[in-house]
Amino acid sequence: MMTMAIPAPVKVPLWYWATAGLGLAWNVYGVQQFVGSLSATEESLMAGGMTAEQAQVMLTYPGWMTLAFGVGVFGGLIGSALLLLRRREAVAVLAASLAAYIVLYIGDITEGVFAALGAPQVIVLSIVVAIAAGLFWQARFARRAGLFGQA
Repeated sequence: MMTMAIPAPVKVPLWYWATAGLGLAWNVYGVQQFVGSLSATEESLMAGGMTAEQAQVMLTYPGWMTLAFGVGVFGGLIGSALLLLRRREAVAVLAASLAAYIVLYIGDITEGVFAALGAPQVIVLSIVVAIAAGLFWQARFARRAGLFGQA
């Protein structure tokens, strides 16, 4: 009589849950920023502390940058949720998010956003890219470590 061995459940480290949860919260905030950017006006941006020139730069950047922002933030949100669900698809989704944020970073350089908004914008977008890279690394680590469920 043959018995089938049942694999022991994988113990998922606490840091995994914490960083995936923080990633989800961070990206919820990012979605709010993205949605707000879609309805921004010169007046609302200036009320938020921008000069008229800075507001114009933000309001006139090309559609491909808005698309990159959207893919980055919604990819990060979905990818973080997939991390929490321990799904392999998190790797591809978070890779797309990271790639989109890199495109947005390049756009901020080439379209004059960094020049107009200065160091604070460079710092914020650098942090965004670093977090996206960290979430992508976490997904790749989880895949290699066998932390994803069998689905």
